[in-house]
Amino acid sequence: RHGGQWLKGKSIDRTMPMGPWITLRDSVDISKVIIEFELNGKAMQRAGTADMAFPISELISELSFGMTLHAGDVLLTGTPSGIGNARTPPVFLADGDILVTRGTDLGEMINTMRATDLTTYCT
Repeated sequence: RHGGQWLKGKSIDRTMPMGPWITLRDSVDISKVIIEFELNGKAMQRAGTADMAFPISELISELSFGMTLHAGDVLLTGTPSGIGNARTPPVFLADGDILVTRGTDLGEMINTMRATDLTTYCT
C-alpha cells in the first residue's frame, strides 16, 4: 500500500532509530567508515563506505537535481550484504532481540526489538 519496501523499509513512524548524537563531518573521514551490525551478539553485517556502489558525493549530487538538501538532512543509502531475508535460512527479527549498530568514529547504538502492531501507524 505504501510503495513497497523502498518506502516502508526506513520510513514508518517510530521504526528508524537514529542517534545517539550527531557527528560533524569534520570529525569523521566518511570514506573510511566501517559499518557493523550484530544481532544477539552475532556479527551479521560489516562493510565500509568505500565499498558502496556509488560514492556519497555522487549520491548527494544526484539527489540535488530533484530536491533541495539542507544541512542536517539524513540520506539513507541502503545496507551492506548480509540482510536477514537473503540468508539461508532466513533470519528475521523477533521480540526481545538485541541489535547493535556501530560505525567507525560514529559510536554505537543498542536497541531492543519489541513486537508492535504497526497497523495503527499504516492506515
